[in-house]
Amino acid sequence: MELSPLLFGLYKFAKFFLYPVTWLAFSLGWLTLILLLPYSPRRHNKLRLFGLSACFILLPLGTPMVSGSLLAWWETLAPPFDESVSRRFDAIVVLGGGVKAHGTLRPDDSLSEFSLERTTCGADLFLRNFAPKLVLTGGDARVFGRGPVESVVMAQWATRLGVPRNAIVAETKSRTTYENAVEARALLGPGSVLLVTSAGHIPRAVALFRKQGFQVTPYPCGYLSKDRPEDLSDTFTPFDAMPQLGGLAAAEFLINEVMGFAVYWLAGKV
Repeated sequence: MELSPLLFGLYKFAKFFLYPVTWLAFSLGWLTLILLLPYSPRRHNKLRLFGLSACFILLPLGTPMVSGSLLAWWETLAPPFDESVSRRFDAIVVLGGGVKAHGTLRPDDSLSEFSLERTTCGADLFLRNFAPKLVLTGGDARVFGRGPVESVVMAQWATRLGVPRNAIVAETKSRTTYENAVEARALLGPGSVLLVTSAGHIPRAVALFRKQGFQVTPYPCGYLSKDRPEDLSDTFTPFDAMPQLGGLAAAEFLINEVMGFAVYWLAGKV
């Protein structure tokens, strides 16, 4: 079922309450407000509560030692593609990962790091003759106003990499991973696909595409983690035990994927 613009906006808004940065801002905001009010024992207890909450969010989730280990565990669910595979698929399907609109400084619409990496992987697989067509998915996912159509920008990059334009199918309607799967099924029908997306996105994406009747072979394109969890101790440094923006970003990515999978499972989409 396609989300209406209102429901899609509410969906995007609700996601912000899952992120550690939002929790941290909420705790610090209440902490500041209580500090500005006259002292009372009850307010003092609340001050301790929100102060401890901020520390709990920042120290564990903000440190690469914790969030990086959890993310590495999640990405092990998407092992690297077996490059010895020689079979042909009906299509290579690449899932978009974001697009940046042009403006008064940025001269052109450009792909996010995720989309650029995934499209490059998809083009490489096509040029290695894994499938006769390259399907690029993603529409305009902006909540307010209009933005670039992601798959169109992806197609421009794939063409520059050498993929013939007549071999590219741009799916321009979807805004979520579930809609990626639904719209791809409408374009391709049931069949075998080589599904290209980031490693951390693979568990959710594969489950959604299989639910739509596809025979899915995952192709993890890009790992945020360098090593498996059991090997991380060999590369940890003292800096990895300190809160960093990178640690919060890893925690945000992981929470988005795990909660996304859980919500789709509860809704019967996977």
